[in-house]
Amino acid sequence: MPDLPRPRDTHAADPGGSAVRGAAPRQVSVPAYEIATFEAIFGQSSMGLFLADADLRLFRVNERFAQVYGRPAEDYPGRTPHDFLPRVEADRLTAALRQVLDSGEPVLDMQVVGSSPVHRGRRRFSISLYRLHDADGAVIGVAGVATDVTTAQRAEREAAHTRRDLALLNEAGARIGNSLDLETTARQLLDVAVPHFCDLAAVDLYKALLSGDEDPVGTGDGSAELRRVAGASAVSGGPEELGGDEGDSAVPVGAVHRYAFGSVAARALRTGQVQSVSTSDAADDQPDMADGASGGVVRSTLVVPMVGRDTVLGVVHFSRAKGSEPFGERDVSLAAELTARAAVCIDNARLYRREHERALLLQRSLLPPGNPEAAGLDIACRYLPGNAAAEVGGDWFDVIDLPGHRTALVVGDVMGRGLRAAVAMGELRTAVRTLALLDLEPVEVLSQLDEIARGLSDPSVGRSRRGKDRDADDLAEVYLATCVYAVYDAVTRRVTIANAGHLPPVVLQPGDQALMLDVPHGLPLGVGGEPFEEVEVELPDGALLALYTDGLVESRHHALDEGLDALRAALTGAALPLEDACDHVLAELDTQHGEDDVALLMARVRGLPADAVGDWTLPPQGQSVAQARELARARLEGWGLGELVDTTELLVSELVTNALRHGKGDIRLRLLLDRTLVCEVWDSGLVQPRRRRARDTDEGGRGLQLVSLLSRSWGSRRTPHGKTVWFELTLPDGKSKAPDLAEALLSMY
Repeated sequence: MPDLPRPRDTHAADPGGSAVRGAAPRQVSVPAYEIATFEAIFGQSSMGLFLADADLRLFRVNERFAQVYGRPAEDYPGRTPHDFLPRVEADRLTAALRQVLDSGEPVLDMQVVGSSPVHRGRRRFSISLYRLHDADGAVIGVAGVATDVTTAQRAEREAAHTRRDLALLNEAGARIGNSLDLETTARQLLDVAVPHFCDLAAVDLYKALLSGDEDPVGTGDGSAELRRVAGASAVSGGPEELGGDEGDSAVPVGAVHRYAFGSVAARALRTGQVQSVSTSDAADDQPDMADGASGGVVRSTLVVPMVGRDTVLGVVHFSRAKGSEPFGERDVSLAAELTARAAVCIDNARLYRREHERALLLQRSLLPPGNPEAAGLDIACRYLPGNAAAEVGGDWFDVIDLPGHRTALVVGDVMGRGLRAAVAMGELRTAVRTLALLDLEPVEVLSQLDEIARGLSDPSVGRSRRGKDRDADDLAEVYLATCVYAVYDAVTRRVTIANAGHLPPVVLQPGDQALMLDVPHGLPLGVGGEPFEEVEVELPDGALLALYTDGLVESRHHALDEGLDALRAALTGAALPLEDACDHVLAELDTQHGEDDVALLMARVRGLPADAVGDWTLPPQGQSVAQARELARARLEGWGLGELVDTTELLVSELVTNALRHGKGDIRLRLLLDRTLVCEVWDSGLVQPRRRRARDTDEGGRGLQLVSLLSRSWGSRRTPHGKTVWFELTLPDGKSKAPDLAEALLSMY
């Protein structure tokens, strides 16, 4: 800026003006070196300096001040602020000059906005004013220091915006992605964005994404449906939802809608690029964000596609209301960054949900379908998976038909969670069914399961490495599981139970309170080293037996003992039909926490009546074969099963004959009638029968082959004192044809 006009006399100058307004400047004697110093400071200062007299007219400015407005410094003397500032700003500066001149109190850092012919746009100055006095103390004018702070304030605003953006991103990193639930993650994104970044926001995800389909990618042409999973508004009296397909109505959270091909949202989904739209072109270019859909309050909107791992997941709307600053380029980048962070978390939740549903599907496919039937038992069962946030567990239950109208009831729980636990559960359940069909005792079944569990994760673990021979490292590699295995005999009404580290069964007898059965606890499967024990309990008709997993009685909200007490209380008051009793127990206990899977198996005893059992002991003599046929015929005719008499007589003859030839001791014949007809032949021999194919020239060896052809199923099992060979026949229903003996005999030759 040019210097003020210099005094003509270098030895006497008046740097201010007269103490009396309008008077000529008074000459003051000033040493030459002070004048030189003053001129150097005034001329070389990087700040704009100006001097005003007592009439508030400028009489000198330096070059820096003059450069701002593009006028020579010689043009400023005699001018007032109104000659180079807008009227409002000039009035403010004039008032400040008057205040300093009258009071003597300086004005510091006064912000003044003006325009400059040199610099485009509005400039902002920081002006400080000081009153000037002569050597005698008389007031001679006002000195001003003007600093152009336009660039500094712009940089400060940029820094403030950067700090705000970083703070917002930091908050997003802390709050978004804490849940593996899609809807929760979408709400977390809006909690961060509203109101710190925008006034209204909404998240739309592809409907296929939420249903767990393999490929949730939509075409963006209006053919793919999206679901509004979250919405937020910070506008007082404004809409809670943003527009959808046509813009004539808001889309509520949870609604399914489509975007028209020409809408901005569809374009964002197609291109994967952020789309910006303002109120002026919303009605024409973005019908989904027009005033009709936004309540007339939206000023500008950013439509950001949500893309995770190159997969289009949906779209996010960020809107600012009228009266707010419109979105700029910086906001576009910030919106894209916020959405990208949320997209990664939502994609993780999508993948987790898909794996969770697969594991759940696998687990459910391994459980018995519906309520299985059992001889002498009414069965009701429930399985409740954990919520989506919790990984699938390894809970399972099973009901297995055993020969002789006996039933195996199994409930187990693989420790750990996830797909591996579900797979291990499937392997153990398959092993249980295989071992059960071998008709092993409950303790033998658990012993074999223990070996299988120890080998699931370490195939090298075998029978040679038992108990104390295994070190601590081996234990860390083995799947652990708990299991309770019970075998119920419908004829004797006795249940034999063995436990491998599982919660004890609960029994409710008629007219009594529910009690925990005192079953030896045992070690979990996979630990090994200790034998299992079993107990035998006789249950009367109407007694209720409940097997369950720990998810039913234990959670972070209450201790295990409290849950067990609640279970006993719920069962005591469950004098209802079995299905209703099962629902009653789940309703009374806290099963909605979703922390763990819940498996519940309830069985009500309904033993076979005495007239449904035929039991005879025959001597080891040849006449016993004919006697067995006569006994079988008489009993079947008494039951009204005349259609099965011939087949039963023939098969009974074969089994009794085999017992005479290959067995020892007395022969026991037993007929059982329930859902099927079962015939059992007992003897003291230990050699198990083996079916073989007889040659054409053989006179014998076709007995078991005939049994296999004519019966529904057959088999043999060991008993404490020998073996039992049995066969099962389907009861006639008036529709199915009885076994044809002639066809069976012809097929053997």
